[in-house]
Amino acid sequence: MERLQKFLAECGIGSRRKCEQFIRDGFVKVNGKIVKELGIKVEPLEDKVEYNNKIVTKSEKLIYIMLNKPTGYVTTVKDQFNRASVLDLIDIKERIYPVGRLDYNTSGLLLLTNDGALTYKLTHPKHEVLKTYIAEIKSIPSDIELEELRNGIIIDNFKTSKAKIKILKIKDNTSIVEVQIHEGRNRQIRRMFDYIKHTVIKLKREKIGEIGLGKLKIGHWRYLNDKEINYLKKLCL
Repeated sequence: MERLQKFLAECGIGSRRKCEQFIRDGFVKVNGKIVKELGIKVEPLEDKVEYNNKIVTKSEKLIYIMLNKPTGYVTTVKDQFNRASVLDLIDIKERIYPVGRLDYNTSGLLLLTNDGALTYKLTHPKHEVLKTYIAEIKSIPSDIELEELRNGIIIDNFKTSKAKIKILKIKDNTSIVEVQIHEGRNRQIRRMFDYIKHTVIKLKREKIGEIGLGKLKIGHWRYLNDKEINYLKKLCL
C-alpha cells in the first residue's frame, strides 16, 4: 500500500505537491469514485486509479532529460494563454514533466522526468540544491548593493536566503553576473536585481548542482547519463 499522491507522482502525473492539488481539486478517482482526501492509500496492483478519467499506471521506464530551454516557452504542461510549452520541444512517447520551472523569458538548463520521487526531492527547499545563473543586467551594481543581495532581502514579506554573486564582465553600461541560489521563488533573480534598481536584460540557468549544459545547443535536449542520474539521487539523500 502507498499514499495516493506518491503513487500518482511515480506514475508521472506530476510532482508530489502537484498531485496533492489534483486530488484536492477532484481530478482523481479510485475504483470509480472521486477521492479528495490526501491520506488515502492504494494498492497499485489491485486498485484502479484514474486521473482526468484516464487510468494511470507506473511507468516501466524512468526517463531523465536535460533541455536547453529557449526563451518564449512555459514550463507547465498546460498554459491558459496557449503559449508554447517546453514539452513541445521533446518528442518521446513517455509522459514527463519539468522539475521546477524557468520563467517564460528565462533560458537555460531544465530537467524533465517521470520520476516523481526525485522531482519532489530536488524541488523541496530543505535539500537546498544550488542553481547557477548568468544574468546580464543594466548598469554596474556597487559592492554595497551586491552585498545586500548576498545577505538576503525582503520580497513579499519573505527574506531570501544568502546568495553567491560575482561580476564576471562589464561591457558598455551592462554587467554580466553569476548568481547562485538554492531557492526558486517566482521571478526571484529578476526581483532581486529590481530591488537594487538594476533591471535584468537576459537570464540563463547554467547549472543545477554540478550538472551543467555543456555544449548542448539552445532548444535541444538529451538524456542524462547514469553518472548524472546517480549524482542527482545522491544530492537529495
